[in-house]
Parts: sequence; structure tokens; C-alpha cells
Amino acid sequence: MRVMVLGAGVVGVASAWYLAAAGHKVTVVDRQPDAGMETSFANGSQVSVCHAEPWAHPGALKQILKWLWREDAPLLWRFRWDAAQWAWGLNFLSQCSAVRTRSNIESLVALGLHSRRCLQVLRQELGLDYDQLQKGILHFYTERGEFEHALPQAEIMTRLGCTRHVVSAAECVAIEPALAHIGTSLVGGTYTPEDESGDAHLFTLALARACAERGVVFRYGSAIDSLQTQGGRVVAASLGGGDTLTADAFVVALGSYSPLLLRPLGVRLPVYPAKGYSITIPLADDAKAPVVSLTDDGHKLVFSRLGRRLRVAGTAEFCGYDTRLNRARLDAIQARTWEVFPGLEPAGEVEEWAGLRPATPGNVPLIGATRYSNLFVNTGHGTLGWTLACGSGQLLADLVSSKEPRVDPRCYAP
Repeated sequence: MRVMVLGAGVVGVASAWYLAAAGHKVTVVDRQPDAGMETSFANGSQVSVCHAEPWAHPGALKQILKWLWREDAPLLWRFRWDAAQWAWGLNFLSQCSAVRTRSNIESLVALGLHSRRCLQVLRQELGLDYDQLQKGILHFYTERGEFEHALPQAEIMTRLGCTRHVVSAAECVAIEPALAHIGTSLVGGTYTPEDESGDAHLFTLALARACAERGVVFRYGSAIDSLQTQGGRVVAASLGGGDTLTADAFVVALGSYSPLLLRPLGVRLPVYPAKGYSITIPLADDAKAPVVSLTDDGHKLVFSRLGRRLRVAGTAEFCGYDTRLNRARLDAIQARTWEVFPGLEPAGEVEEWAGLRPATPGNVPLIGATRYSNLFVNTGHGTLGWTLACGSGQLLADLVSSKEPRVDPRCYAP
């Protein structure tokens, strides 16, 4: 079957790989000149299955209200005359109950564990190199209340099959000695030794090359204008240059832009962009930088070592499709980075970036068929696109191929 994948981010390329492995003839279309150039380009780099917790939880509203109007807040909601934003926000509040939070965690962990296994198999089969490290992820806490809140979460994750150790402040420093500078401020942490880190952009490029070697065709520099339908099916994709491409099945993996393409077809996805920021610091040989991937829970920042670079990423800004850099938010990230790691000694200019994460209200992605029999979606992964990409791609390929899925697809049905 001829399958067209719209979007060449990490989720789209993973979908293309598994579709090709299932025997389909695959074409990938993307407006960028190469794979992984938007949301997958400079994210937090964590494969964080054992910390796959949704933003929507019983204490979320209190946090958001505390951060309102703070330009450097970890989560900033900019009120707009945007019906999609308000609908998403109301839906988000409905996901904040304890029952919904637990259900969403279970869905994320199930797909995350499957996805991490898929990633490990791919890495071994293809010999992929993307500055990966298998040293686990350490969440550290400098506020007693937040640390105590993390303890029952660790228990929940452990019951769901994740190894998540509660560790003391001294154990945090033993796991990652670069935290010694703030050792007296630490109150504890949680450590997940089975989680990983790595450059999602490098992975996407490497997997795209492997896809091409398998016969997948990539159409870069091709913006997708619209989808054409007939008789309850999608028959073609119209591109910006006037080209029209046909296929037997279509997969929309356009991240935050997926709802915009599908809305004219009457397919409404509860996906809204959450802008995240990152800085990438080139490191000198003697830089006192962390090696274990870290999460600073109080500031909602992650730190991941990528070879001779340190990626620091985080925060969420709900401001529509605006990708401009906000100086106050970037300055806050840099200030916290040098507060925690004063001995970094950059070896060059710090790179700054912002990208749009496609978020659903409960953080559970949407994977599967739509009201059109040959139209599928794979989007809505929020901050977990890199964590869930490979498993989502395989699940999507199983559904397109009418095979028995390796995970229960009902949790992710659009």
C-alpha cells in the first residue's frame, strides 16, 4: 500500500520507518529542508519514561494561578482571543482530577515502556549514534514540599513497572557530582536508572537516512496546503508549489500544525501548541558539566549532556503559534543554569531556540484512525515526543496495516 506521511519530525520519521518495515511504499512530505528541523530540533533530549507524568493533575490549577503574569514563569498562559486555546484550557481543567491523572499516567507509561524498547532495538539493529547516554535521569529538588509530592508519584511509577528510586541529597551528589555546588540546597531526588538521554535531532536525521536506504521517499521543502477528500476517503494532498500527491493512506504527523490541516475536513483534534525553550552550551574540555541527565523540578528545566554540549530546556508558554524568542524566559534559563553549574565554562556561543510542542489536555498522544477510513494521525505528544516516538510509530504502523497492536490502542484513539 502507498502511504504518505505528512511531517518529518521524530514522530513522522519513526512512523515512516515502521510503515516501510511492514512492507508499505512510503513517502514523507515536510516543508523544511531536512528531517527534524522543528519541534525535534533542540528539545530536552530526555527519554523519560519513568517521569512521564501529565501536566494536568490535582495541583495544577494552583500552580498556574501562582505563575500568572510572571514573564519568567515555568508555565505561562497568555490569554488570547482564540477559541481553540480556551477550549483546550477547559478540557485541561477536566483532566486535573485524581482519576483522570492516574489513567493518563498509566497510558503514558504503557506506551513509554514499549517505545523505549523499540528505541533500544532500533539503536542496536541500525548502529545509530546520536550522543546517547544510558546513565538514567535524576530529578532533584530544592524545596521540601515538591520533594514530598514526588514520593507518592515514585510509588505509582514503581507499581506501573518503572524503577524510580527515592534518593537523599547526598545520594544526588553521588549520582551526579556536578551538583556539589548546590548540595546544601538539595532536599532529595528521584532517580530512574533505566531512562536515557540523547539528541532527538541527530536520531531523526540518522533514522531518516536508514528510511531512505529502505526505499522511503522524502519530499523536503514541500508545504502541505490541504487534503482532498472523496467518498469518505482522502484521495490527495495539495502542496504549496501546486503539486498534488496521491496515496492509498495518509498519516498526519505535523505536531502542533496537525489540527490546522484537519480542521477543514471536520476532524477536530484537542491539540494546542505549548512553546518550549532551550539553550545549547558548547563545553570546554575541563567544564564541570553534568553527565547524568537531570531535571530541576522546581524550575521545570532539564539538563542533558550531548557529547561536548549541554542542552538545557524547559518551560511552557501557551501563546498560540508564535515561535519568537522571549528574552526574559531565556535569561531565566541561563541564570538558573549558571546558578546550579557555575563551572560550565562555555567553549563558544550559546545557541538559543524555541519550538512548539503539540499538547493534548491530558498529555496522552492521539494515534490512530479518523472519521476518514484511510486518514490517520500521530500527534499530541507534548513534552514526550522523543520519549514516545518509536513506540508511537510502531503502533501507528500496526493500525495502518490492520495488525494486532503491541499496546492497547484504545487509550490513544483520536
